[in-house]
Amino acid sequence: MGGGSVLARSGTHDQTDEAGKPATFWLSISALGIVYGDIGTSPIYALREAIKITSGDAAPSPADIIGALSMVFWALTLVVAIKYALIVLRADNNGEGGTLSIMTLARSAARKRPGLCMVIGMIGASLFFGDAVITPAISVLSAVEGLEVSAPGIAEYIVPITIVILVSLFAVQRFGTGRVSIIFGPFMLLWFAVLGVTGITHLADDPTVLRGLNPLEAGAFMVRHWEIALPMIGLAFLAVTGAEALYVDLGHFGRKPILLAWFGLVFPCLVLNYFGQGAFLLGSGDQVTQPIFEMVRAELRLPMVLLATVATVIASQAVISGAFSLTRQAIQLHLLPRFTWFHTSVSQPGQIYVPQVNWLVMAGVLLLVVGFGSSEAIAAAYGLSVTGEMVVTTVLLSVVMRGKWMWSGLAVAAVIGPLLLVDLTFLTANAMKVRDGGWVSLLIASFVLLVMWTWTRGRTLTKDKTGRAELPLETVIRSLKKSPPQTVPGTAIFLTGDYENAPTSLMHSLKHYKVLHERNFVLMVKTLPRPRVDRDDRVIIDPIDDTFTRLTLNFGYMEDPDVPKALASAKRQGLVFDMMSTSFFVSRRSLRARRGDRLPLWQKRLFIALAKNGDDTTAFFHLPAGRVVEIGAQVVI
Repeated sequence: MGGGSVLARSGTHDQTDEAGKPATFWLSISALGIVYGDIGTSPIYALREAIKITSGDAAPSPADIIGALSMVFWALTLVVAIKYALIVLRADNNGEGGTLSIMTLARSAARKRPGLCMVIGMIGASLFFGDAVITPAISVLSAVEGLEVSAPGIAEYIVPITIVILVSLFAVQRFGTGRVSIIFGPFMLLWFAVLGVTGITHLADDPTVLRGLNPLEAGAFMVRHWEIALPMIGLAFLAVTGAEALYVDLGHFGRKPILLAWFGLVFPCLVLNYFGQGAFLLGSGDQVTQPIFEMVRAELRLPMVLLATVATVIASQAVISGAFSLTRQAIQLHLLPRFTWFHTSVSQPGQIYVPQVNWLVMAGVLLLVVGFGSSEAIAAAYGLSVTGEMVVTTVLLSVVMRGKWMWSGLAVAAVIGPLLLVDLTFLTANAMKVRDGGWVSLLIASFVLLVMWTWTRGRTLTKDKTGRAELPLETVIRSLKKSPPQTVPGTAIFLTGDYENAPTSLMHSLKHYKVLHERNFVLMVKTLPRPRVDRDDRVIIDPIDDTFTRLTLNFGYMEDPDVPKALASAKRQGLVFDMMSTSFFVSRRSLRARRGDRLPLWQKRLFIALAKNGDDTTAFFHLPAGRVVEIGAQVVI
């Protein structure tokens, strides 16, 4: 699914209202490549797989074609058009959407057990990473498989060609995608136009295909094949993978452009293509292995394969960028250790590159392609993580409706009940595929969840341990007044995660250097439960006495915590920092594990390994390396 994309410029939804219809139109075009890349490539394999489960290698019956088509159509209508487009998009967190956005919204709205909302959000975020590995594999592989129809002579090289495309895609991530992303929207506009045109030209092959608009046909299809009804539902769900992207990319495009793109182009073109595929199958009466490619004229099949391949690369790019964006959000919310990220665009701060995530996702994608060998096989692994993430969104949405929107319990049940029923049906159907490959997405999600859970619990334990040995800041300041140490010129900034106690770096500085600077700031960097922080709320100054001042820097969970830049903005409040005479004191903890104290020994060791491999404080907060003093302390957890 193409979720969490950072290719579009942050905050563009605010400009939509100011610029009016032209801005909305162009944002809608841009959304085609980012928001709808994944769901737009589903026609390559979705209907094919939904039909194949009943017919195998034989030609499908007309009733099965219409029944499968009806399932696909109503899945698109219920999940995307109704649930996401009309309901979920309204649950924005200051204009932002996505799993972690709705998690922070639900935590603030929850009257009881907000920690449970965090756990549910962590599960949803973990499931996304499972999807981020599977989407590029199945998308690109399914497109390249079109060579079986257009160029049978090189069909045996499908897997190597797919690997070359995917390796190239991941290799260019470090250069950024800003220059090429501007063509994503127009290219996907062409792709959707081709889908619509190829579909409508085949509707005349057998107009009875329109019976698929009747939901009773889907019901009859499931009754007729009741023994495999759940697997069929799971395969029909392939048509809506990518629906979560509507919500994830809300902050990049805004609700109006996303809805305009969906109802104005994407939904009609998808429906036309699916029904065109169905009419083509009904009219041919033969076994068709690649309907989306075989329904075009022979001389156009190779261009169609190339077009589909580029479309799947765009869909994969959106997912990869989404993984980068979600990782940064999780780091800012203290759900993951600090990974290094790089900005790949000067004008678009949302465009980032996270090397560790890039190579881990690439390794997973390549293992899937080599291990499964075909999109049909990977389809068995697809869907479970996506449906799980959809269930998470629905559950957290119910908390927001009740606690923030102040809806009555009856109103929440009336809306959430049917949505949850649909989600759970799809989840149950996809859970049937665990043995056939669904275990892959569960394995990936479980690993990410273990890392998140270990990191959050380890941080809490470490904080408790260090807190026991610390002295209250007020007590230390009173002691310094009674026995003042030697004062040296300049400014000292002591980073801390606890305002109540004196920073460890301050205590060790006094112990070893026995001096105090003229100006001393106890600095806490906070990540607030909203995507961005207004300039007026960035810096909070709280003087303690003539020597010490508490300083708070607030950032949103989608912002880059650039401390020097934030300190420069304090000039508007009369506080000026000369970086050449300012020293940053940072505590560097050396962690050691021992048995006991809430966490098993293996989990403590995993936490310590994560802490060692994470980005250090200096790099994460963009502190000038030549002005940083690191003071070590050993902590036994």
